[in-house]
Amino acid sequence: MSPAAAADAIWRPHVTVACVVGDGARYLMVEEEVNGRLAYNQPAGHLEDRERLVDAAVRETLEETGWTVQPTHLIGVHQWRSTEHGEGVIRFSFAARPLSHDPERPLDTGIRRALWLTRAEIAAHGERLRSPLVLESIDAWLAGARLPLDALHWWPDGATP
Repeated sequence: MSPAAAADAIWRPHVTVACVVGDGARYLMVEEEVNGRLAYNQPAGHLEDRERLVDAAVRETLEETGWTVQPTHLIGVHQWRSTEHGEGVIRFSFAARPLSHDPERPLDTGIRRALWLTRAEIAAHGERLRSPLVLESIDAWLAGARLPLDALHWWPDGATP
């Protein structure tokens, strides 16, 4: 196998972030079109190159909902094989509090709308949830999962601590 083919054959998981944004008993969700079907998810997306995880969570929430949020805790890290594309996903789920909303901000492609739903309303969407991680992260938050944000460390451009 050539070195280029070997490099292409290296498995790499999708690294994603998501925000559980609570307002009383309601949670910020997105209604999105995924492969021709309507799905419900927390504001979530992929980590970009050279981006801190917490910054990715703030960016994705703003892009998908128009809400500026402040992350307060890391809820957990979830490893899952996506039924959507069959590849491995490592998802960092954050808790965040809403700060402000820009209703005029255009939302990401595929996002129909942002909405606030209770846990029961979210669970009622059943098969239309984007993944089982949607309820898993809310339930972890409700069960008291709260890791400090300083549990995450970042060294830009290969810098050492």
